[in-house]
Amino acid sequence: MRLLHTMLRVGNLQTSIAFYTEVLGMTLLRSTERPEQKYDLAFVGYGRNPEHAEIELTYNHGVAHYDLGSAYGHIAIGVTDVAATCAAVRAKAARLGGAITREAGPVKGGTTVIAFITDPDGYKIELIQRAGE
Repeated sequence: MRLLHTMLRVGNLQTSIAFYTEVLGMTLLRSTERPEQKYDLAFVGYGRNPEHAEIELTYNHGVAHYDLGSAYGHIAIGVTDVAATCAAVRAKAARLGGAITREAGPVKGGTTVIAFITDPDGYKIELIQRAGE
């Protein structure tokens, strides 16, 4: 078995695609429009299945906002430089809506450098500094 993708419902598909590709450096892998079924999909990631897991961004026509609930935690992404990634989010947040919710620094009780950001829909993303990412 392997993890294939995680689906996130988004309020603006183009803004979400821009955030994941321009800020987090992912690639738009494929997209599908389903006007008769009233939804559109875009798959983004750092590579394609089966070698890499993907994120499926789902836009349901006419829905601009979702309540995220209290069960969802976060997506974790390994990055070479957490502070630089936070700077990219900060530079583009006004246009794309992402935000930094925890600045780069060591995890409590450890030495691993992490940060937390949110995407335009408020989904949490943990950035974990890892050499060679």
